[in-house]
Amino acid sequence: MSDTCAPDMGIPKQKTLNNKTLSARIDALPASAGLWRFIILLSLGGFFELYDLFETGYISSGLLAENIFHIGTAGVFGISDQAAFASSTFLGLFFGASLLAPNADRFGRRMTFMFALAWYGCFSLLMSFQNSAEGIILCRFLVGVGLGLELVTIDTYLTEWVPSHMRSRAFAFAFFIQFLSVPAVALMSWWLVPQTFLGLTGWRYVVIAGALCSLVVWIVRKNLPESARWLAQQGRHEDAHNVVSAMEKRCGVSSSPAYIAEESPAELPRKGSFREIWSPEYRKRTLMLTVMNFFQAIGFFGFGNWLPALLSGKGTTVTHSLLYAFFITLAYPLGSLICSRYADKIENKWQIVFSSLMTVVFGTLFALQTHPVMLVICGFLITYSNAWLTFSYHAYQTEVFPTHIRARAVGFCYSFSRLSTVFSSILIGLILQYAGTQGVIAFIVVSMIIVMLVIGIFGPKTRGINLENI
Repeated sequence: MSDTCAPDMGIPKQKTLNNKTLSARIDALPASAGLWRFIILLSLGGFFELYDLFETGYISSGLLAENIFHIGTAGVFGISDQAAFASSTFLGLFFGASLLAPNADRFGRRMTFMFALAWYGCFSLLMSFQNSAEGIILCRFLVGVGLGLELVTIDTYLTEWVPSHMRSRAFAFAFFIQFLSVPAVALMSWWLVPQTFLGLTGWRYVVIAGALCSLVVWIVRKNLPESARWLAQQGRHEDAHNVVSAMEKRCGVSSSPAYIAEESPAELPRKGSFREIWSPEYRKRTLMLTVMNFFQAIGFFGFGNWLPALLSGKGTTVTHSLLYAFFITLAYPLGSLICSRYADKIENKWQIVFSSLMTVVFGTLFALQTHPVMLVICGFLITYSNAWLTFSYHAYQTEVFPTHIRARAVGFCYSFSRLSTVFSSILIGLILQYAGTQGVIAFIVVSMIIVMLVIGIFGPKTRGINLENI
């Protein structure tokens, strides 16, 4: 796979920076404190996306208590406002990832990233001051649009800046940072939602905290460099050289090579299109990742969002199920941190397969358990496998497409994980009602088997390979 067009004879000459030299310099970056600070700064954006996703369940009780939300047919759309709230979130994520992500290929990773973060912060802040279900649900949809765009951009940004020998490790550590949001929003909601301060109910402070922190991070991130690969793809070779030199300095490289332009045929920047991701060269990869995203979301959100209900279905009390769920969700950040120690030692496609297999094994055991300790252990290991799967597929799907269509292709494929959640949440609720916890676990297990098969059979290898050669 190549990120550049083959030169045509007869085209006038221009001075360019050799793209292979650029890639080699990025791959030669040391795993220094400067590079890890860059990774952490990018990861904070994903922190707020997961913070926002997981706050959905926690703040709903506050909205009900304030009589803004209503249950059953009394809701705005004739269904529970809580259900409409959750669905609008994932619908916004779907539109943001599928329709707006291509802008990262057009306008650059940095600009799109900053725009998405500001979008999320502003509409989240606006939502915190709404007093009607209609206003909150509309703002929630718009928040979701920004979040869907942001996470796709973070993934492409990270892939294009991290050396090939540490891509998986970087993603694992990035998701350790992001998954810290899960216990953070749980503890903040536990403390704030029942309270009222200065005339504002607690759920509003949970939302305001996420919005204001994201805007602070937006200010800090103003100095982030643009993706050098994207700049080179746009024909801005000297700019690409300059940002790589700055990153080398940040990473402690003693000296950077001087900018040496090479005489080569002039070529226009490659403009990706939706049709191109369905070309014979990429069609199989697009289909593979679309199917994978659709079914992996059932495993991740099916277990994560329904965990207290699944535990209650096993006979535990509400109080105990919430306590058990808190300990189980600690596996999200801990799993990612532990996985960062070996992430670069295993081929990414096999990490997706093995983590899905782990969900199948411990999901089956979870369905058979009744003892509280065994439920927590199996639940912890399922969550661990979900954390492992998450950073593996986020890294993998950004590796298998070239720079000029990377954000467009990843956004399209990833959006199906959000669309899947809209429908699977309703389906899991019905399965839980009629077939119990065992039925839900069986649904998740079958979904993970599909993920294993599609990636194991059709997925290309990417470990340690330069992005331009995958």
